[in-house]
Amino acid sequence: MLKILKNCRVINVENGEISQVAISIQNDEIQTIDNTVDERGSSLVIDMQGAYILPGLISCHTHLTIVFPFHLSDPNEDAAMTAFRTYRRGQDALKAGVTTVRTVGETNRADIALRKSIAAGWVTGPRIFSAGLGVSVTGGHGHGFTAEADGADDFRKKCREDLLAGANHIKIFLTGGIAHKDETFDESQMSDEEIQATVEVAKSKGTYVCAHVGDSGPIMRGVKAGVRCFEHTYNLDAKTASAIKEIDGFIVPTLGVTRSKDWMSQHGFEEWTICKAVSAAPDHLESIKTAVKAGVTLVNGTDIPPGDSDDGAPIVVREMEHCVEAGLSPLQAVQTATLNAAKLIRSNNLGVIKPGAKADFIATTANPVEDVRNLREIFFVMQGGAIVRDDRE
Repeated sequence: MLKILKNCRVINVENGEISQVAISIQNDEIQTIDNTVDERGSSLVIDMQGAYILPGLISCHTHLTIVFPFHLSDPNEDAAMTAFRTYRRGQDALKAGVTTVRTVGETNRADIALRKSIAAGWVTGPRIFSAGLGVSVTGGHGHGFTAEADGADDFRKKCREDLLAGANHIKIFLTGGIAHKDETFDESQMSDEEIQATVEVAKSKGTYVCAHVGDSGPIMRGVKAGVRCFEHTYNLDAKTASAIKEIDGFIVPTLGVTRSKDWMSQHGFEEWTICKAVSAAPDHLESIKTAVKAGVTLVNGTDIPPGDSDDGAPIVVREMEHCVEAGLSPLQAVQTATLNAAKLIRSNNLGVIKPGAKADFIATTANPVEDVRNLREIFFVMQGGAIVRDDRE
C-alpha cells in the first residue's frame, strides 16, 4: 500500500537543512524522498502544504504505569487496572507526537504486555523499548513498583528475569531521589559489586544499563562499573561530566522533574514533594549546563508522562525548551528526541527521515529548528505510515 506526503519541508535533524520534497511510504517504511513522486497507484496522497516535517519524537524516560501523586500507588494493583492506564498513557503520548518510548520501570511489566498487544494488532500505541520492572535494593528508591534485590547474585537473578520477560535494557537505582521524603541525591543505595553484576548481565545479552542517580559520587561509580546512561543527574560536577563523555555515555536530564510546579499541584502532589523538587531546580539546571559544556550526549526524557502538558506545551516539548535554557541550540534540543534518542536505544531506522526508516513523522507550520517552541503547534502525527492525528481543516 503506497502512501504519499507531498509539499513537505523535511528537516534533516543531523544538520538542520530543509528540503522541499515528497515522501513515499510503503507499508510502515519510507520508500523514497524526492522532489517529485509518481502518485499513480497510491492509496493515499496528503498535501502537507509546506509544513515542516520531522521524525516522530522519542521519549527515553517514560513511566506509563506510574500513579500521581506517588502516595496513591498500590504495589498490589490488579494487573488489568495497570494495563488500562498504560494503554491510555500510550495513546496520549502518540497524539503528542511521541511515536516511540523507552520505559524505565513499569508495574506488572504492563508496557511489555502493551507492546505485545500492539504487535498482535489488537491496539495501537507507541513503539516501546522496555526496562521491565527495573531493579532496586530492598526499600530503595524504586520500592513498591520495582523488583527488589540485595547482593550481587540477587541482582543478577532479577535482571535476568526482566530480560527473560522481554526487557530491552536494564534499569537500576543508584541513589535516592525526590519521591521519598527521607532520601537524598547523594545517598548510595547499591554496592559496587551489585552495579557491576547488573552490567555483566546486560553485556552478556548485548544490551546496557541505565541508572536513576542524583549526585556526582554515585555517578562516577556507575561510570567505572560500565553503566551507559544516567537519569536525572541533579548534582553533576565537571569532572564527572567529562568521565561520562569519555565513555560515550548518555544523560537523560528530565529537567521537567524539578521545573513543573504547576503540573505537580494539578496532580495532587504533597507540598513537601513540590518543595523538594522546586528547591533542586537551580542546581539541576546548572548540572545540565555542565554536561552541555563537557559535550555529553543528552537525550529527551520526561519522567512525567510524555503526553501530559505543562505551561501550555506537551511535556516532551517542554523538556526541549528546558534543554535550550541549559545551553543547547534548538537543533540540538530536537536531536535529544530524535538522533540522540535513537542512538541510545540502538535503532538505525528511528529518529531520522531517510529511505528504509520507519514512517514516523510530526508536522508543524513553523520551523522548530529556528525556535523549538514551534513544536507546541504540532498538528499532524504519523506512525508507521498510519495517521495518528490530523488537525488540518
